[in-house]
Amino acid sequence: MDTLGIVDSRSIAAGAELADIMLKAAPVTLVRASVVCAGRFLILVGGDREAVDASVHAARATEARLAGSYVVSNVSSQVLNVLRRMPAEIGGAALGVVECRNAADSVIAADKAVKQAAVSLMRMVLGQGIGGKSYFVLTGDVAAVREAAAAAADVLGNNLMRMVVIPQPDPEVVSALAGTARRSANDAQQ
Repeated sequence: MDTLGIVDSRSIAAGAELADIMLKAAPVTLVRASVVCAGRFLILVGGDREAVDASVHAARATEARLAGSYVVSNVSSQVLNVLRRMPAEIGGAALGVVECRNAADSVIAADKAVKQAAVSLMRMVLGQGIGGKSYFVLTGDVAAVREAAAAAADVLGNNLMRMVVIPQPDPEVVSALAGTARRSANDAQQ
């Protein structure tokens, strides 16, 4: 699988139907299909370029209102792994956090970032629980994280909410952003 298709439906019900239409239209793999905030449904499919094109075209051909649809070729294996919830190792001398206005742009920007510099994509959160926005977290040495984050910012343009690079991040901040933070004793008792 080297191509990713992204369809952002403005309706949850229509999104469920679109996912079914997309899978029946071409031999693609469902990478993710989920509700994102603001009542939208995000669908990600993968496969070869021709199949993904056909699948996304089938979604576009419906009468469903789409917030966006994209086909991205030569997607980094890091991006695919994080989307499948198989993140990279946690660590590095720096941490970069790139916050985007929507979920689809985050995938495209993260792909550009990991191809630009020697960084690891640690996590990507696509719209759920954050008002339809998204963010991704990069690790590596300071210069590489800065270069990767700048490349992502260039791709995002006006869809960049904010980008930060944190040299020598506190280990608890790293754990929190990786989604592996330890629960406090008070949290565990509740």
